[in-house]
Amino acid sequence: MARMFRVLAYISLVAALLAFWGNLIPMSLIFFGQTAVFVALSYLSLSERTYLLIFNAYMVVFFVTFMYYIFFAIPLTGPTAQG
Repeated sequence: MARMFRVLAYISLVAALLAFWGNLIPMSLIFFGQTAVFVALSYLSLSERTYLLIFNAYMVVFFVTFMYYIFFAIPLTGPTAQG
């Protein structure tokens, strides 16, 4: 399970580099932070159950903040009239 956290770190590092090259600095900083957390967790030698609990907590936090962002942070815009 520790290797899966290293895989998650690799994937988040790729996303951070792509965001950095795309000049999306806040997004890249978030993904660089996630990379550091995933690498640190992968070397803690925790039990598999602990790794699963940490991952499930991470997913819950991600989905809750994503849904908040989708529903409340993005302004509602409708179709604009052309003509």
